[in-house]
Amino acid sequence: MSPTEPVAARKPIPQVDFELDDLDADEEMYLDFHRQVAVHEDMLVPLAQHHDGAHSYYVLFDRTATWGHPGMPQVLAVHLQRDDEKRTFSFEQAHLPLPAMAQSWLIHRGCPPDAIGLDPELGPPPADEATRALERRLAGDGDHYAMSYSYTCDDPDDMVTVVALRALDERALSPFRVVVEEVDTETWTHTLREGGFDTAGEALQWCEDRLADEAGPLPPVRPAAAASRPAGVVKAPVPRSPGRSR
Repeated sequence: MSPTEPVAARKPIPQVDFELDDLDADEEMYLDFHRQVAVHEDMLVPLAQHHDGAHSYYVLFDRTATWGHPGMPQVLAVHLQRDDEKRTFSFEQAHLPLPAMAQSWLIHRGCPPDAIGLDPELGPPPADEATRALERRLAGDGDHYAMSYSYTCDDPDDMVTVVALRALDERALSPFRVVVEEVDTETWTHTLREGGFDTAGEALQWCEDRLADEAGPLPPVRPAAAASRPAGVVKAPVPRSPGRSR
């Protein structure tokens, strides 16, 4: 079971309805949407959605994401804009590793921040206030960072998502961040934590070590004055099925 996958015993799994049946005048747009979003529509779970006139915003859990593609993001953000008069629509979509990042993506496309809260009965709830606070900050400030790497592990023995971020503002706190979400399958809760790094290489190495169950504690986020931005760009590692050390 994946970090944000609902538990049937808690609540029946809802299905998403994009309500596009009569908006097929632009056949190419309709086919593009089917290929990019709706091809597995019955496997998309709406964790949050908001409808405002012609606009609809969705945070979706894609239960097919890791089928044959280990490590792929399992959250899909979708923004739809309908034109009933012309019987067509436009859309944007993005696969993202964390629900809070999907919320941020939608907020910065016009969705009211207080209208796209996650359904508390779907997926494991936050384990503590530190998790809730970091999720709120990611949802509100997500455009301050560029994602360079992510890996989602849905191993029931170690359900974890790691995300490496680069601050876009030179004056920001630690220029490179790692955000890690871990799910406790016994309590069915999740935690979210972040650490700060001076270089992209250090951040990516911590991600690799965590996926191999060999990482130490996340280093604290440090003020920008204490961090130095390195020259050059470090290439992200190729996603792989992580090994585990026991």
